Amino acid sequence: MEIQANYNPKESEKKWAEYWEKEKIFKFDLNSNKPLYVIDTPPPTVSGLIHVGHAFSYSQAEFIARYKRMKGFNVFYPFGFDDNGLPTEKFVERERKVKATEMPRKDFVKLCLEETSKAEKEFRKIWNSIGISCDWSQFYSTISPEVQRLSQYSFIELYEKGREYRKEAVTLWCHECRTAISQVELEDKELSSKFNDVLFGIEGTKEKIIISTTRPELLSACVAVFVHPEEEKTKKLIGKKAIVPLFNYSVPILADQRVDPKKGSGIVMCCTFGDTVDIEWWKAFSLPLKIVINTDGKLNEKAGKFAGMKLNKAREKIIEELKKEGLLKEQKNISHTVNVHDRCGTEIEFLVSKQWFIKYLDLKEEFLEAGKKIRWFPEHMKHRYDNWIKGLQWDWCISRQRYYGVPFPVWYCKKCGEIILADKNDLPIDPLTDKPKKPCPKCKSTEFEPEKDVLDTWATSSLTPLIISEWQKDEKKFKKLFPNTLRPQAHDIITFWAFNTIVKSLLHTGKVPWKDIMISGWGLDPKGKKMSKSKGNVITPTQIIEKYSADALRFWASSINLGQDAPFMEKDVQTGQKFVTKLWNASKFSLQKLSDFKGEKPKKLEAIDAWLLHNLNLVVKEITEHFDAYEYGKAKALLENFFWHSFCDYYLEIIKDRLYNSEKRGREAKISAQYSLDNALLSILKCFAPFMPFISEEIYQMHYAKKEVKKSIHLSSFPEFRKEFEAQKEFELGEKAIELIGKVRQEKAKNQKSMKAEVILSMEEELLQQLKPALEDIKAVCNAKEIRKGKEFKVEFC
Repeated sequence: MEIQANYNPKESEKKWAEYWEKEKIFKFDLNSNKPLYVIDTPPPTVSGLIHVGHAFSYSQAEFIARYKRMKGFNVFYPFGFDDNGLPTEKFVERERKVKATEMPRKDFVKLCLEETSKAEKEFRKIWNSIGISCDWSQFYSTISPEVQRLSQYSFIELYEKGREYRKEAVTLWCHECRTAISQVELEDKELSSKFNDVLFGIEGTKEKIIISTTRPELLSACVAVFVHPEEEKTKKLIGKKAIVPLFNYSVPILADQRVDPKKGSGIVMCCTFGDTVDIEWWKAFSLPLKIVINTDGKLNEKAGKFAGMKLNKAREKIIEELKKEGLLKEQKNISHTVNVHDRCGTEIEFLVSKQWFIKYLDLKEEFLEAGKKIRWFPEHMKHRYDNWIKGLQWDWCISRQRYYGVPFPVWYCKKCGEIILADKNDLPIDPLTDKPKKPCPKCKSTEFEPEKDVLDTWATSSLTPLIISEWQKDEKKFKKLFPNTLRPQAHDIITFWAFNTIVKSLLHTGKVPWKDIMISGWGLDPKGKKMSKSKGNVITPTQIIEKYSADALRFWASSINLGQDAPFMEKDVQTGQKFVTKLWNASKFSLQKLSDFKGEKPKKLEAIDAWLLHNLNLVVKEITEHFDAYEYGKAKALLENFFWHSFCDYYLEIIKDRLYNSEKRGREAKISAQYSLDNALLSILKCFAPFMPFISEEIYQMHYAKKEVKKSIHLSSFPEFRKEFEAQKEFELGEKAIELIGKVRQEKAKNQKSMKAEVILSMEEELLQQLKPALEDIKAVCNAKEIRKGKEFKVEFC
């Protein structure tokens, strides 16, 4: 067989990616009788570059898809893009250098559709180049009419079930993005700040009290002062009134157990709102509401002369004024953790506004029970899910004051304020352009106000198991595909995506959405930091594939165990590329020596051949167990060790004499070697196929595709444990032979001799008798002139 000397990954990977697509190798067959395996793949957000961190995470789920397909499953592996909501808006604003707030909504939406369409084509090319084996005929996007219909249907159904409500409430607010956000979008960030000791007056006296605060810009929002009821130093203040500095109005001094008497002066101002404790006090004591921050992050008229200032500027000016008036006693530099919006890093505020919510705080126990019904890999990741639920304080705010997203299918009656829902049969609709078909059911008015907000993107993304299973569209398909088998995702979105998906699935179907959840880690930059375009530390898969290969990149991704983060190190990809070369060279040698093999089974296996096949049996069994537990990293490490050590370093070297010198060793000895080599190489290629699909396909097509009558190695059967390969006695003999060969090599290296140097071997009679079935192979591979009985093992150079 003519095999090219060197493997060319650029040509090969392009060729096989095109072949897989043309031949529909990964196409799902709904009518197949094979057992189903349904993957609810994360739809990547269309918000910028795909970096190697994405390749890292998506490749790991992909290893499982390819493995399951080879194990005989009918794999449903669709792919989608999350292309609506705030991340996409920010992406489009950057790309087109526009501001959504400064142009008509319909014009901005048009730009978003254009940009996401372009980006998705590029993204798809990248996923194909990495070797993601999804079925592109099952593609979806979260802004498509079909998904908009389903998202709006979900909204209406939950409203009808009494699980959604709209009210004016305290809301988490990002003034940079100018929208309400949900608790799940908060991120902790360590920031430097100052603890300011501010002097408040006591009404009717000249007495001053110190209140320590990091938020002096909220002084004009102060509605009460609190002390601990049992603290001797401060309880005398209870019932008095404090005078707010600079703004000169009085507020009551009240007592509450939530005050930490050891923090600052032990006296705390309550503003509406600085933090969640302020909200609790406001509710518990029926305090007045005094909102001083506008939605754009500027102080309003209640802040007096500081009105119109951005918060940071206001803080600076108010501190200047306090100093000038002698009302700032001391400042201390501190570092503290604050909540920021995960999308832009801006500190969140608490504003009161009208928003839509999903009511679910009363279902915490049901959510915890649902988590127990799903198998978590790794198991400890379930703690993040449980801890999130236990710490929930807010219902899910699902409305966003943005422009590009799924519209609420809602109008409001101008006359009586009645909420008017769209008819489910008319979905999807846009209330800005569409009108209700019937008058108001309450007052019969025909004048309506459209809902201008859009749904939180997670309110749509949380429907992915229902989207891919065609809920409310194809009942037969839905019953077959739902619940899905696997949710693969990164650990950072357990609270976002996993939790919200479980919520939606339970509320709509009463079932958990999947049987298994597989949590991957992050691919980080070389310094261990998360990659982002703004930091300038993005490394793209295209860069790495161009320099090395997709298989080498996947080799790196498969080297990390499930759930673990890993910094990207180019040396690890270099190691992968070396492995690609080694696999090619070992296969090239093997296939050349198999060119005259007719598939005969030997009358009796040589001892070393039986050792290899028994060893391979053990490896296949263990790899299968690892894969079934989603431990692809352990499977790959085991396989890699077997390939390098047992197969290349020893077996190929040992059988060369039988392959090259059949006239001396005999035809049966050669057939035994060829039979074992043929079986071993095929199993090795198949085991590597999920990790390194391109080179595995290339080698498979050169020799095995016709024999197995398969279009692709990825449609062939994964190796099974084979009873006929069991040979415990020969395996033990082989292990002793390998140990002895290793010692001979060490002696040659220690004495700076060539590995081809001729030697005389001596060993104890018992060992000599044990190794008798393999002595000819040992003699040949060690280039031993003689193997004789001695008092101990000894290597002599001729």
